[in-house]
Amino acid sequence: MILLDETVHKVNGMTLHTIKTDKFKTNTIVLRIKAPLEEEFVTQRALLPYVLQSETPSYPSTTSLRSYLDELYGAALYVDLAKKGENHIISFFVEIANELFLKDQTPLLDKAISLLQEIVLSPVTENGAFKKSIIDKEKRSLRQRIQAVYDDKMRYSNLRLVEEMCQDEPYHLHVNGRIEDLDSISAESLYNYYQKILAEDEIDLYIIGNVEPEKVKEVVSSAFVFSERSKRTQSETKTKQVVKVNEVIEKQDVKQGKLNIGYRTNITFGDSDYDALQVFNGIFGGFSHSKLFINVREKESLAYYAASRVESHKGLLMVMSGIDINNYERAVTIIKEQMKAMVDGDFTDEIMDQTKAVIRNQLLETLDTSRGMAEVLYHNVISNKSKKLEEWIAGIEAVTKEEVVNVAKKIELDTIYFLTGLEGGK
Repeated sequence: MILLDETVHKVNGMTLHTIKTDKFKTNTIVLRIKAPLEEEFVTQRALLPYVLQSETPSYPSTTSLRSYLDELYGAALYVDLAKKGENHIISFFVEIANELFLKDQTPLLDKAISLLQEIVLSPVTENGAFKKSIIDKEKRSLRQRIQAVYDDKMRYSNLRLVEEMCQDEPYHLHVNGRIEDLDSISAESLYNYYQKILAEDEIDLYIIGNVEPEKVKEVVSSAFVFSERSKRTQSETKTKQVVKVNEVIEKQDVKQGKLNIGYRTNITFGDSDYDALQVFNGIFGGFSHSKLFINVREKESLAYYAASRVESHKGLLMVMSGIDINNYERAVTIIKEQMKAMVDGDFTDEIMDQTKAVIRNQLLETLDTSRGMAEVLYHNVISNKSKKLEEWIAGIEAVTKEEVVNVAKKIELDTIYFLTGLEGGK
């Protein structure tokens, strides 16, 4: 059984992915624009999609654009930014009703594609640049989004771990850029960067729904025309040798300590042992039956939360926990003990089976949303692979205990970051 029916075409300088499915009564369009993470452009790139979606020539205000979306049976439009490996990705999403399920046979998908084309390729300009009023408004909003991370200590501690751990690598840059860059961004400089994106970036368009791939290709071909571009060399993931574990203690006026620990897995998506890494993470800290959850949170009552996650395209494993500020040494010791237990193979076949079942269910649950489908398939674009979901699930099922132990032996502790209170703690 084919879980994801994907048809791929090269169309006018981009890659079109059509996923035909009858699971939804809507059609979803996801436009992804990928470039290497670069300090020079990171903040401009974070600002740009919000400027583009603010207004268009046909809908010259946010209100008129939203009114038009309401007319299209309540269509949804939003933008997003992501960091995958050393890549900075802009995404535009449009979700719209499928006219097959309506009495009114208005070609809604065609209208949605046309609207997205106008947003991306026909921005509102004045004097050969973006409108200053839009730029100023969106800079204020971006400033607030960046500041919000500093105000949320869970997100802040993860940001600080990455900054410390990857300080000489592009990955240390935050997806939303830097506040200190905002004042220097002008309507002209951002418009010049926008032109650079159109000429150089890798562009993938996903259309998901009960649609015909050839018809979609025809509509997209007439709507989107980008200049042909040579495929960029994949942004090489930079790794460093861990010579000495970096310990960073930061003091702020907080009541709960945030202990974040970063490891180098030396494994990325597409590597032969990536499936084993997923199983490793599930047993170590990924799920509620994992070692971190049971031993750090429940048995020792040291943490308000304790979990781990893998950055698939960068080769990092992050442990996140919230602890009493006086429990730092004990929490670090017990987390290290759980890692040693993984290296020693101290986990049962039952836990292996349970973990595989949860991962399999998670992968299948991603197919319950059109956005999830696009996420799963985009891993292949980032990694320059062509791994089908069926292969992914079969790979997880085939992982052996020996392979999980071998993965554990590859993992290196890099950085321990602790956000503690002004008094007490370390």
